[in-house]
Amino acid sequence: MSCEDPAPGGAAADTLLTLEDVERAAAAVLPAGVRDFVAGGSGRERTLAANRAAFDRVFVRPRVLRDVSRCATGAELLGRPVAMPVAVAPVAYQALVHPDGELAAARAAKAAGVPFTVSTLSTVPVEEIAALGGSVWFQLYWLREPGRALELARRAEDAGCEALMLTVDVPWMGRRLRDVRNEFALPERVRAAHLDGGGASAAHRRAAGASAVAVHTGQEFSSALSWSQVAELRAHTRLPLLLKGVLAAEDAVRAAEFGVDAVVVSNHGGRQLDSALPSIEALPEIAEAVGGSCQVLLDSGVRSGTDVLKALALGASGVLVGRPPVWGLAAAGEAGVRRVLGLLADELADALGLSGCATVADARRLRTVWSGAAAGPGGPGATGRPGGAARAAGEGVAAGTGGP
Repeated sequence: MSCEDPAPGGAAADTLLTLEDVERAAAAVLPAGVRDFVAGGSGRERTLAANRAAFDRVFVRPRVLRDVSRCATGAELLGRPVAMPVAVAPVAYQALVHPDGELAAARAAKAAGVPFTVSTLSTVPVEEIAALGGSVWFQLYWLREPGRALELARRAEDAGCEALMLTVDVPWMGRRLRDVRNEFALPERVRAAHLDGGGASAAHRRAAGASAVAVHTGQEFSSALSWSQVAELRAHTRLPLLLKGVLAAEDAVRAAEFGVDAVVVSNHGGRQLDSALPSIEALPEIAEAVGGSCQVLLDSGVRSGTDVLKALALGASGVLVGRPPVWGLAAAGEAGVRRVLGLLADELADALGLSGCATVADARRLRTVWSGAAAGPGGPGATGRPGGAARAAGEGVAAGTGGP
């Protein structure tokens, strides 16, 4: 099916009290095919579900008798100040959910004081988004014609972007069965502004028993991306460079050796390898392995300010949020995205204060406990990092290994 136009959204943003409320409001206005495209994962969606289940297994040991009369959510990402340690993740084709697309989401990110990441598959050119004046990062897929990828990187730098984010976990698009069953294709009005000259492509042509978007990306994306291309891109740009899609500590360490400024611990929101490790479980080992040689960001499954707190306590410098801003955009346009980011800021301030932290730096020194049968080497209620050596009894996990 070629999806029909979504309703422009109509929820009153101030009635949405949690990101789950925003998700429900978005689901109420999105066509079924678009809703599945945004919400779905790959395969049997085990990793999609596991991302949230893993967050729910993390518990924080709050500290008491600390002055939290003033709690500050400010932090630094890639050496620049941000209002909170959150960036809006790259999400493709945002005009699918609202006519204003990436422009509305970027305006909301600017108002919230956090970076907005423009996707290679954005429906708005990077120049128009950067011209809004906020902090803008650019996400790059390595294309079959490598010169085109480097051209896009240069274009982003010339537009005023502050960082480049190379996605490294998509040699091809994961098998997303919701899109296959729907025979999902883009409507004519939704175009990839940075590819195909912004014109029609295979993504617009319904393919029997297939996702047209997957067919298109299979034609465009290179499956030959390797460390040599990372070195080439590092030499090509002066911008801070992030690698998104890292789940193994060995890869994170090597990224730092190649001069990468930050790794994004991510399983692509459960949309690539099904049964890939939940990102929050991979985070502590990676943060410890890099030892501050680069920043470590966490992506996949963040749904609250408390989740941000947990990521900080487990070693992250900050987090990326992907689906929630898109839900906000669908539910109420720019106001909806502002609501999503405002909720995260309010919830993070609340979580900081109630855990005895006056600053984000304090949160990185919190200890955590993993509950449940899958909670690391100690079994149910274990303290320590899942998959790694537990610390001395009662110590839990000391965070702060992800850098400032």
